Amino acid sequence: MSTKTALLSETASTRAPGNQSKRSSLAGFIGSALEYYDMYIYASASALVFARVFFPDAGATGLLYSLGLYGVAYIARPLGGFLAGHLGDRFGRRNIMILTLLVMGIATFLIGCLPSYDSVGILAPTMLIILRLCQGLSVGGELSGASSLTLEHAPANRRALYTSWAINGIWVGYILATLAFIGVAALPEEQLVAWGWRVPFWLSAVILIVGLVIRRTVRDTEAFTTEKELGTTAKVPLGDVLRNQPFDVIRVIFAAFLVVISTTVPVYGLTYATNVVGIDASTMLWVVIVGYVVALVTQPLMASLSDKIGRKPVLIGGNLFGAAAVWLFFWAVAEANIPMIFAGVLLCVSIGFAATNSVYPSYFSELFSTRYRVTGMAVGLQLGLVLTGFSPVIIQAISAANGNAWWPAAVFTSVACVISAIAIASGRETYKTPLDRLGVTR
Repeated sequence: MSTKTALLSETASTRAPGNQSKRSSLAGFIGSALEYYDMYIYASASALVFARVFFPDAGATGLLYSLGLYGVAYIARPLGGFLAGHLGDRFGRRNIMILTLLVMGIATFLIGCLPSYDSVGILAPTMLIILRLCQGLSVGGELSGASSLTLEHAPANRRALYTSWAINGIWVGYILATLAFIGVAALPEEQLVAWGWRVPFWLSAVILIVGLVIRRTVRDTEAFTTEKELGTTAKVPLGDVLRNQPFDVIRVIFAAFLVVISTTVPVYGLTYATNVVGIDASTMLWVVIVGYVVALVTQPLMASLSDKIGRKPVLIGGNLFGAAAVWLFFWAVAEANIPMIFAGVLLCVSIGFAATNSVYPSYFSELFSTRYRVTGMAVGLQLGLVLTGFSPVIIQAISAANGNAWWPAAVFTSVACVISAIAIASGRETYKTPLDRLGVTR
């Protein structure tokens, strides 16, 4: 038995209470709920009211500016991933999870306090950009830290299932955000623009407090503690991962294109349906909620399936299924066919994307060694997600140049899903690899 293996065994038996795997899953769940509640209330606000609040003089291009600001956070996400990875791989996963939660919660609450353009002029969108960048920094490190912590605590044969609860937290955040906006969207137009949109941002403080309480109960993992006690933690994690596993970082960048569907369907779909087709906003918000609620059931099932048959079949199958399903969804939106819109969301979000979304956190984490796991996943994932953040504004520009056509959204999403499937197919299978052998490429 190697010194590292012996120390890992001793650490596991003396330091980690049996419920740490469940606590880390719960911490990931609550933290992701806050992070993505915050992200999605911004997305909903940008689609529904921000053009009038922050860009009232921009006319028809106000919506384009508003959607562009949605993508601003994605510029900061790679930097957030780098910072979170560096701190998480050097000083522990738990601390970075607490930090990301605080930054996101405070930035979101402050967005709800911002004055309008009519009150302070250009200062209003400027402050919005700054707070949006803070949100991006936070979310850039959230999932990689939570996934690494949960993966390293989880039972060997259920790593994807345990890790998937952070993803289920994302859906809960989306559901809560959508419900919040359904409530405020029912307000008279004047009240919605004046103060109603602020309420969902202020409510994020409740989730923040709950998340901080739970995350303080979680300990760092045995795998990380072992590296720390042996003195083998990476001094410069980014340099180590680029030197030892550069192709896995590149693989994650392109595999991360799978997330594009989660932006084009609920975010751009909402924008297109309400602003071009004229479907009532509350109807589309309920469509999204139904898709997310069903995904809460299908995602753990997909994760469990990947624990049994492997990560790659589920990820590749989900990508290809989603690439086909988006055509039904966007056609249905263009035709204002509400039953088919519901069907399209269930196929795109609750089946296709649920398959990829529930498995990629474990797969991306498993590609990398413990020494730089958070960095490898965070940097690769966040660089890949830059395309995701700007997909609504890219599609909006292409669609506007083609008579507000719906097909650019379907083409863009399908291509992204196929690229992701190819990147995943090029990688190795990891679901049976022991924790201390993950990241070993030879």
